[in-house]
Amino acid sequence: MAIALTLGLLGIAAYFASTAAFEMLLLSNQYAAATEAQKFILIAAGQVMLATYQGTAFDFGYILEGVALLIATVVMSRSTLFSKKTAYIGILVGVMSLVPPTAGTIGLLFSLGSLAPLEIWDILIARRLFQLG
Repeated sequence: MAIALTLGLLGIAAYFASTAAFEMLLLSNQYAAATEAQKFILIAAGQVMLATYQGTAFDFGYILEGVALLIATVVMSRSTLFSKKTAYIGILVGVMSLVPPTAGTIGLLFSLGSLAPLEIWDILIARRLFQLG
């Protein structure tokens, strides 16, 4: 679990390093006050920000999160605290999270396809934690 936690935290750090939300906000504010000539430059800058966001750091963080989830759910499957069903749904989500959404059509399908099992897994985890509490 310590390895899963470490990988998960590294994945979160990589994701936060890749996000361009505040930069896009700054570009948006500049765009609102720009002349027509400046708007083309700001649009190009925004496209570069989006390309950076979907680059290596994003993919690395996404895959690290998937590996962390896989490790945690394999450990969960060996525990008596959570049901096998909960663990297996988590393993499914972890496997689907090994393919980042930037990996073409298959990546998009895996990332979208993992959302429903992820929500089911979250609900099962929350329900069990409430029972334990």
